[in-house]
Parts: sequence; structure tokens; C-alpha cells
Amino acid sequence: MKSNFVSKKIWIEIFQAIGLTDSKMQQWHQEFERRHPDGHQEFLEWIDISAEEITKIRSA
Repeated sequence: MKSNFVSKKIWIEIFQAIGLTDSKMQQWHQEFERRHPDGHQEFLEWIDISAEEITKIRSA
């Protein structure tokens, strides 16, 4: 595992801690994808999301 690894679970916990709902988290991903598609891809890979789930997230 990467030394600077932060899991999907940890990101969700952080987002929830600041009050983001599932809808707002989806909006965050959509905006990230719109503004920085390559960076979004790299981020999703960095938090160890499967290729199948990445496809679903990026197309939502």
C-alpha cells in the first residue's frame, strides 16, 4: 500500500464530517470531472477504486 494512501472510506468520512450529503458528494465528483478529468481519474485511482467503479463514477 502506498505510504500516502487515503482510502475511499476515509474520504467519505471526511466529506460527511463537513456535512456533505451523498448528493453533494456526487456533485463534487461531477465538478471535478468537468474541470479536471485527468486529475479526477488519477484521484480515483489513488484512492484505490476499481476500474469498473471509476467508470460508473466518471459517467454519473
